[in-house]
Amino acid sequence: MPYTYAVTSHSPANPGAVFTVLVHGATWPSWSPIDAVQIEGGGDPEGPQQVGDTRVFRTGRAVSRERIVELVADRRFGYENVSGPFRSYQGTIELAETPQGGTDITWSAAFEPKLRLSGPFWRWYLTRFMQRMADGLADYAGAATHRDPA
Repeated sequence: MPYTYAVTSHSPANPGAVFTVLVHGATWPSWSPIDAVQIEGGGDPEGPQQVGDTRVFRTGRAVSRERIVELVADRRFGYENVSGPFRSYQGTIELAETPQGGTDITWSAAFEPKLRLSGPFWRWYLTRFMQRMADGLADYAGAATHRDPA
C-alpha cells in the first residue's frame, strides 16, 4: 500500500534562487539535517547536478542514495530513493512564485516501505523530517538572496 506526505514552506527568495540551491548538493548540509553529500561516480557536488545523478546523503550513521529523475528549471525537482527501507519512493519538490513575491515550496512523496506495517511510522517520521528540510531550504535561499542582491 503506498503512503504519501506533503509539507510546505515559503521563502522570500525567487524560484530561480531556490532551484539553484536544490541542484547544488554541496549546499544541503548547510540548510538541512544532512551531514554530508557525495555524488556517486565521483561527480562534483559543488556544481549543479543533472537528471541521472545519484547523490549519497549521510545523516549520522544513516546513508541514503537518491537519483535525480526530473529537473524543470525554477519549478520542479524530482527524485527517487534507490536504497534504504523503501520498495519505492518518488519525491517531488515543487516551486511556485507567489503574487506577493517569493516562492512557495511543496515537498512531497509517495512511498512504499519494505517492512510491512511500518508505513504509518514512516509517514510520521518523513513528514517531520521533510518539514525541517523545506523550512531550511526556504530560509537558506532567502538568506542567500539577501547576501547576494544580484
